[in-house]
Amino acid sequence: MLVAFEAGGLIRALILFLFYPFIALCNDDFAIKAMVMICFLGLKKDKFREGRAVLPKFFLEDVGKESFEVLRRCKKKVAITDLPRVMVEVFLIDYLDIDIVVGRELKVFCGYYVGLMEERSDINSFQVVDSSSNSIGISSFKKFFDCPLFFNCKEIYLVTEKEKRDWHQLPKDLYHKPLVFHDGRLAFTPTYLATLAMFMWLPFGFILAIFRIIIAMPSSYPMYYLVMHFTGLRLRGFKPNNIVSSSNEKKNGVLYVCNHRTLLDPVIVSLILNDPSLTALTYSVSKVSEKLSPIKTVRLTRNKDQDAELMHESLSQGDLVVCPEGTTCREPYLLRFSPLFSEISERIVPVAMDCHVSMFYGTTARGFKCLDPFFFLMNPYPSYSAHFLDMVRGGVNESIDDCENLKFKVANLVQSEIAKELGFSCTKLTRKDKYLILAGNAGIVS
Repeated sequence: MLVAFEAGGLIRALILFLFYPFIALCNDDFAIKAMVMICFLGLKKDKFREGRAVLPKFFLEDVGKESFEVLRRCKKKVAITDLPRVMVEVFLIDYLDIDIVVGRELKVFCGYYVGLMEERSDINSFQVVDSSSNSIGISSFKKFFDCPLFFNCKEIYLVTEKEKRDWHQLPKDLYHKPLVFHDGRLAFTPTYLATLAMFMWLPFGFILAIFRIIIAMPSSYPMYYLVMHFTGLRLRGFKPNNIVSSSNEKKNGVLYVCNHRTLLDPVIVSLILNDPSLTALTYSVSKVSEKLSPIKTVRLTRNKDQDAELMHESLSQGDLVVCPEGTTCREPYLLRFSPLFSEISERIVPVAMDCHVSMFYGTTARGFKCLDPFFFLMNPYPSYSAHFLDMVRGGVNESIDDCENLKFKVANLVQSEIAKELGFSCTKLTRKDKYLILAGNAGIVS
């Protein structure tokens, strides 16, 4: 279902959903072939990245701590699967430290998948298990006799479905490597009943999202706040008393620096401050999002000198909000903060942003970014919180040498304070790293 929905779209997911009751009555081998046909037929091979960008998160959430502890004690590990190799290979190698993955290859014609799998006939060619080695095998009972490699194992553990249900979920701190980035719209595991609930909710969610967007444009902020609460959107704000807006003093505005969860971050800051005059500095927001934004937006160019000039000019006209990560991150991690903001203003207010959704993610690395706020607002009960931290002094009036050192210290300080407030972890990863992993490009938008 994840492949059908994320790679093939809503119609393909609906087809799989309608056929699944009949597919479930067939034997396992035919069922997998039928689902592969529905999910992969017509997909372009070069553009298929769900195995790297989407599926690892859901696979990791289904890993049992007990089996993982046994697995990591082994020196050389081989994984055998009936699924197409393109779906599981990245997950098994990167997150379970598997050495060799034996799976089925998908047939390709003119660069497109035809929905058929090659027969898995090369298992015996992997000379990884011999009778003299201290090898162990882990499998379910019905799969044991399908694989000749198990006949050379000294020990074999046959796991029943009941035993798997009693396993504990693998904690995130035991992951072979942190799962910082993942993509896709679905925020839930698409079991059959959960997918049924999603399709039943879609018409209502579509109308609800349009309603939430329409009332945001002409409404006054207090009224909009009440309507959002009435329609299920929960907003929480924590603001210290020492924040002084530029409207109260004859000086440049305050620079609000927040971590980036969705495109709605600046709007939420503006709502909680009750300040519709706030200006948002953006990097690669679509023109549709700019038109629909209830607050003013200024597009940055990713050229340091030009961006510094734009920020100075905007700050002289009022308060600003900027997300120095340059891109969103869904997981509890903060990407590297660009230090440019620390050179622009003396009055910097860190803002710790967080949001929670139950059905759809409001971010994407490969889809239509103009739909990001729409998907977020389609959730039944989305929530947003903004914690305004104590003001930090920037390095505007320092000497050149001091400013060069201070800007990195200020950027790291703001990042660490936000991470501490949210309970997140700081990283040195950047926007480029995210897009290389999820989309296979540098994330540059012309």
